[in-house]
Amino acid sequence: MSTIDFELTDDLRMLQKTVRGFAATEIAPYCRQWNEEERFPHELIPKLGELGLLGMSVPERYGGSQMSMQEISLVVEELAMVDGSVAITVASHNGLGCGHLVVSGSEEQKQKYLPDLASGRKLGAWGLTEPGSGSDAAGARTRALQQADGSWKISGTKTFITQGSVGSVFVIMAVTSPEKKQRGITAFLVEKGTPGFRTGRVLEKMGLHASDTAELLLDEVHVPDSQRLGAVDNGFIDTLGILDKGRITIASMALGLGWGAYQAAIKYAKERRQFGKSLSEFQAIQHMLANSETELEAARLLIRRAAWLCDQGKKITLQASMAKLYAAQAAMRACDRAVQIHGGYGYTREFPVERAMRDAKLCEIGEGTNEIQRLVISRELLGRGELVVSGLI
Repeated sequence: MSTIDFELTDDLRMLQKTVRGFAATEIAPYCRQWNEEERFPHELIPKLGELGLLGMSVPERYGGSQMSMQEISLVVEELAMVDGSVAITVASHNGLGCGHLVVSGSEEQKQKYLPDLASGRKLGAWGLTEPGSGSDAAGARTRALQQADGSWKISGTKTFITQGSVGSVFVIMAVTSPEKKQRGITAFLVEKGTPGFRTGRVLEKMGLHASDTAELLLDEVHVPDSQRLGAVDNGFIDTLGILDKGRITIASMALGLGWGAYQAAIKYAKERRQFGKSLSEFQAIQHMLANSETELEAARLLIRRAAWLCDQGKKITLQASMAKLYAAQAAMRACDRAVQIHGGYGYTREFPVERAMRDAKLCEIGEGTNEIQRLVISRELLGRGELVVSGLI
């Protein structure tokens, strides 16, 4: 039986070195300005595409780089160490927008959309959440009614959509059989510019200021049946596996944010002097750093196990939720300690630890809150049926 090797392979180390170098030269010098201006970095997208980071979930025959989950996890972690906004853009585009199309799309749909998505010529987005239904997918109000000619008319509102105003290809979940609740949801591909489909508010967030998050408004949006993604009433079932993988990438993002803040805290503790010695010589500071190192390393092991199991084709619902829950908490604690070690400077925008702390909070909310993860974990342990994969009944 295969066993997990927690040491990075030579290929993974090379990928890590490549992405780390890219982040240092193409992201680090500019990310503070992007976040302060709350501006989406359009100029970075072609560079991400050229490096293959926008086609990580896309097969090579469609122009993608088709990476393993271990590779995708590592990429997101490295990007998040420098900037959470770029990390979540890459994670959501690959895992949600492209990921759903790869899993459920027809050959014609894949040939039509994936090459542009993998290259960065277009960005993908994924619309499940609504103003009145986040974790409760059964409460979705967006409806898709089939017409006499087989086409569909979709009406409703989506919110908290990453790439909501800058995306070009959207996967929209809509209720097609209300009586079936979650089992009556169907996915559709909707292109930007389709009549009746427009962006609503661009949301102002606590963190991730250079990531685009917006509402989507659908007013009798007409799409042909050829734009249906997967089988009728099977959209949410397809979503379950996509959310499992998404939780690994959000966990990886949390790890990167926490690790970046932790490294900054070590550097500051060694350089900053108080009472005639460096902060790193004080036991209280040493204990804070020791706790962060231990918790982040534990999170890394949970993430690598989940990613490895995913690459083996195993069910990962339990492992992905545990990794996501623990990594999000560990990141928040590491960022909090990093800010505390920086003292008053940590509360200013001069140092990146305050931004990391604001960004990391999303990891306790996105892809299912901490509370939902505990629900998923407990129900998986107690064997409450297949729909527990998302923590929903």
